[in-house]
Amino acid sequence: MERLASTFRMTVNEKKFIEKALLSDLRIDGRRPFDFRRITIKFEDGSSEVQLGQTHVMGFVTGQLVQPYRDRPNEGTLSIYIEFSPMADPSFEAGRPGEAAVELGRVIDRGLRESRAVDMESLCVLAGKLVWSIRIDLHIIDNGGNLIDAANIAALAALLTFRRPECSLGGEDDQELIVHPPEVREPLPLIVHHLPIAVTFAIIGTENIVVIDPTHSEEAVMGGRMTATLNTNGDICAIQKAGGVGIMQSVIMQCLRIASVKAADITSKIKSAVEAFNTERALRKIKRHSSSIAVDVSGPGAKMRESKQQSVDEKVVNELSSHHMEKLKMVTEESCITQSSDVEVKTQLFEQGRTNRIDENSRSFTGGPSSCK
Repeated sequence: MERLASTFRMTVNEKKFIEKALLSDLRIDGRRPFDFRRITIKFEDGSSEVQLGQTHVMGFVTGQLVQPYRDRPNEGTLSIYIEFSPMADPSFEAGRPGEAAVELGRVIDRGLRESRAVDMESLCVLAGKLVWSIRIDLHIIDNGGNLIDAANIAALAALLTFRRPECSLGGEDDQELIVHPPEVREPLPLIVHHLPIAVTFAIIGTENIVVIDPTHSEEAVMGGRMTATLNTNGDICAIQKAGGVGIMQSVIMQCLRIASVKAADITSKIKSAVEAFNTERALRKIKRHSSSIAVDVSGPGAKMRESKQQSVDEKVVNELSSHHMEKLKMVTEESCITQSSDVEVKTQLFEQGRTNRIDENSRSFTGGPSSCK
């Protein structure tokens, strides 16, 4: 279904349909009020790609050596930049970031920096002179609603897979910086203490119906929004409330309990995806022999292909062995004939030599006594 560009293009009937469906605990995409959409996480070298339903966000992490701030000479820096493209939504304007981009960047930045999820002191290379500056670029590819949660997952996934070059000090006075390439020393990952997960709730209708992970259409009819950032320990890292609709205290506590469960689920998905990517990246570095046969173990026909390969190999071995046995048999027969002829010749020579020795002995003993005189 083609989504609408802005709230002004949504008709009154569509808004009423969404509100009436929520009164029956139904949503237009078939979910329950507190169900998340499907999360897909993909990785490339230095980047992550997250798809939350129809929302598509890419995250890139880069690092460079800069001078630290004067008030924090032993800590690195972390900055977040958001890029909204008209390709993602016609309501986005190219160029200067709007209010939505600024708000999105602040919510994610508050959850990461104020909770001190990333160890900033580990980014220090030379106190007061050089530290690592980590930059997170988030690109909105498609706006299907709930950009905060999708962008937050993309930022965390990119941070967990980022590797910075290892640095050391050398020279005569140990003040010369040496940046080692990846071929010389293995790049180092960032130290991430915990994962602050953002969970967004939308308040819709006059009855203040609360739903989680709102879509683009639901955001068009919501009267307010609340984003809670939590980790797996249940710690509240940040809370952001937008919109003019008020929320009761009991509703906020209920949302926090639900967000805690969702945060643990999303954290496990991120960690499993990162672990699979790290394993794949480690396997790519292993040098294999060219004579090895690659077998696809992920597909259902892997065993069939392997058995076929084994049958072909066995057939070749049998043909070679039969040919070799015939050749060996011929060589054996020839050698046996040669050996028998050699034995006969040797026997004749032996008999002839024996006869000659007997004749010589007989000649020497003939008239022996007379010779002894």
